[in-house]
Amino acid sequence: MPTGLEQVSVVVPTIGRPSLDALLDALAGAAGPRPAALVLVDDRPSGPVLEPARAGLPPVRVVRSGGGGPARARNLGWRTARTPWTAFLDDDVVPDPDWYARLAEDLADLPDDVAGSQGRVRVPLPAHRRPTDWERGTAGLATSRWITADLAYRRSALAEVGGFDERFPRAFREDSDLALRVMDTGARLVVGRRRITHPVRPVDRRVSVRVQAGNADDVLMRRLHGPGWRERAAAPVGRRPQHLAVTGAGVAAVGLGLAGRPRAAALAALGWAAGTAEFAWARIAPGPRDPAEVATMALTSVAIPPLAVGHLVRGVVQHRRVTPWRGLPDLVLFDRDGTLVHDVPYNGDPDQVRPVDGARAALDALRARGVRTGLVTNQSGVGRCLLTRDQVDAVNARVEQLLGPFDTVQVCPHAPDDGCRCRKPAPGMVTDACAALGVQPARCVLIGDIAADVGAAEAAGAVGVLVPTPVTLPGEVRAAARRAATLTDAVDDVLAGSW
Repeated sequence: MPTGLEQVSVVVPTIGRPSLDALLDALAGAAGPRPAALVLVDDRPSGPVLEPARAGLPPVRVVRSGGGGPARARNLGWRTARTPWTAFLDDDVVPDPDWYARLAEDLADLPDDVAGSQGRVRVPLPAHRRPTDWERGTAGLATSRWITADLAYRRSALAEVGGFDERFPRAFREDSDLALRVMDTGARLVVGRRRITHPVRPVDRRVSVRVQAGNADDVLMRRLHGPGWRERAAAPVGRRPQHLAVTGAGVAAVGLGLAGRPRAAALAALGWAAGTAEFAWARIAPGPRDPAEVATMALTSVAIPPLAVGHLVRGVVQHRRVTPWRGLPDLVLFDRDGTLVHDVPYNGDPDQVRPVDGARAALDALRARGVRTGLVTNQSGVGRCLLTRDQVDAVNARVEQLLGPFDTVQVCPHAPDDGCRCRKPAPGMVTDACAALGVQPARCVLIGDIAADVGAAEAAGAVGVLVPTPVTLPGEVRAAARRAATLTDAVDDVLAGSW
């Protein structure tokens, strides 16, 4: 089926940099039909709400990710968008005037096994002088593989692998990791024809020192994808072997000096000095010769090798044991009576609805992360002629009024002996909720207070979590594979990836 832009949302994570204005101006002024939405994910921990008012933009939604980093911000973006395709742009790029039209062409009629399409990146460098070290590094984006400066993914592909791995705290390697996991499912990524410009961002003189923290992320990549990850991601080793040698020489010089071996210490110090000088010259030679740049290269070339090694060691310690990323579920379903609200047998009176402690906060925590929520409730009182369906709907409406809107509400009105497919522990309501929202049952969690809730989840291929109450039988508690002491604990575990 052809893909029109009405099936695409554009997601831009941002920390409010001035470059965002240039991006929004370009999107507002570009020719062609607009995507379904533009989702701006403000990843600042605090501050005023962004107000991207511009004529010509697609419908804009601003959400906040609370300073969780670019991986979490992008996850919130695609979960909020909910269109079949999500096109990611960084907040420091400028799309070409025909970017919308080219995006539509790039996504049109793609085979089902294509999960993503990357745009082409140009990095303008100064024409009147040689580029600085930072400018040369930024220019490498033009040939980088699978970077989310401009990369569109199918929502289904993102959901299948749990989106971006939020253990990558920086804008570094999180996009390569995602691409490798998507391709591990058998899907393909392709390069389209649309183009963006990636200007070189102004930075201070310490930027090359700060980016050494990415060495720890390289350790995580190796743990997750094995020793061949660099070849698959087209990520060169760089100067890590030289940094190890130079740092080793420096450490040896200090150690030998303290051990009273001055000649050996001098030789080690000479090796350190030679290695440091070679590194500095390798950075100075292709760049401009102005005193500020030369001084910056000389000073940072002393600091970078030990910092790179230090972050490498930190990564080895921090990531000594890792598990595959699962991410958040796409949908969390809740039993109603006894789980979200206090159980009133055969309740048909909205005035008797009383939420359990922490219910609203737990639901809001899921919504804030872009996780969809739903209600699945057995209401045999209808089948027993003790309630009407209108009464059940009125009670559900009161639950939503107190706890916020659900993305799906599923009700079984049948009596226990009716033999229906929907009454828990049958899977019907769970499978119907997933089908209504386009969610794979394996990416769904059901939280309830009795074995029937857990059984319905498991029968549907979803994950069941038991939150015991006084009506929960001891045998049900013992049999539950996953349980939590409270509703809040259950949701906290889901948000922590323990589901």
